[in-house]
Amino acid sequence: MTGRDSPRATLWANPNYRAFLVTQTFSALGDSFSFVAIPLLVLHSTGSIVQMGLVTGLTGVSSIVTGIFAGVVADRVDRRRLLMVTDVARCLLYATIPLVWLFAQPMWLIYTVVPLAGGFAMLFRVAYVTVVPSIVEPDQITRANAHLFGSYAVAAVGGPTLAGFVTAASGPVAAIGVDAATFALSAAGLLLVKLRPTPAPPAEERGEGGEAGRGGVRGEFLAGIRFLWAHPVLRPLTILLSLFIFLTHGMTDVIIFRVKEDLGHGDDTVGYVLSAGTIGTVLAASMVTRVRKRLGFGPCWIGATALGGVAVACFGLTENVPVIGALAAGMLLATGVAGICSMSLRQEVTPSHLLGRVTAAFWTTHDSLGPLGAAAVTAAASGFGVAEVCVAVGAGVVCVALSGTLTGIARG
Repeated sequence: MTGRDSPRATLWANPNYRAFLVTQTFSALGDSFSFVAIPLLVLHSTGSIVQMGLVTGLTGVSSIVTGIFAGVVADRVDRRRLLMVTDVARCLLYATIPLVWLFAQPMWLIYTVVPLAGGFAMLFRVAYVTVVPSIVEPDQITRANAHLFGSYAVAAVGGPTLAGFVTAASGPVAAIGVDAATFALSAAGLLLVKLRPTPAPPAEERGEGGEAGRGGVRGEFLAGIRFLWAHPVLRPLTILLSLFIFLTHGMTDVIIFRVKEDLGHGDDTVGYVLSAGTIGTVLAASMVTRVRKRLGFGPCWIGATALGGVAVACFGLTENVPVIGALAAGMLLATGVAGICSMSLRQEVTPSHLLGRVTAAFWTTHDSLGPLGAAAVTAAASGFGVAEVCVAVGAGVVCVALSGTLTGIARG
């Protein structure tokens, strides 16, 4: 067995990692159904891209608010149990929609359930990042993230297509019911996963009697912010990702609106386009470990983000649905490579006892402009046209990527 093959073999021989990979696939399948079914339900019920953007924006606000304390929770409690609780909560929340829709169709339920589910999703995302280093060895983190990202892609390739078919046959409410079931399966699978214990924090971070959290929740959250701000790569990365999220947070709604309303295609076509796009995620997972090893973090992140911006701009230059699907694949290939590199770097450089707080601070900070961006981009698409907005957003993303060459990211 060669040295090159050894990490891969050791990783697949880890039963906790294998079980975690399977449960993540179920969770990702649920996310992919929500990804399609929720916007389609809003569009079916209201016919308004502005209301699609409003639901997306409210979900973003919920994620930001949850992010303030999500890292503190992840660093204080049993992380596996936290993952299970968030899966069960999302299962129950999404299950209320098809149950209520049997008797009435209150839009207020969507505006309540989806943001609440978004809050639990943020808790899950933070806990998910913290458990990976507790399952695999430090030199396996990028490869493990690539596999996990690939499992997400496999679920996401089939998920939007299935969601499109289910929606076309039975309506988006039925797809949301399937979504709820996948979260239940994910929670059950987590019973098979065991984590290494998290090392205790240093004495200066513990209060009287060994209790963590001097200064309370606020102090613990600020510990994550301080770590981010002091790091020469994570600091500019957080700032540039804030701008990136502002520009792209509403793009899924824009693409769905373009395919359905601008080009006049049905729900199943929306599923095809989004599924074709997630092929790029599979490619990203398969190549990111080699590309990062060869080029380093900075060139990987800057180059991939710039290519993603070019793909977004090209959405506005074509009306051909297969081409739109190919561009979606290119966009997700680029953002997938950038995202895996970013997550892996954060896991590698952050002490375990701080990882939840640093992750929450990272996402809360760079997601903070997301709701405003979703509202602004969808409103601009409604007022000026989807094609024009795609070109403008793509150009903005390229500028964000190239700005990284002037910061510590380029040397990361």
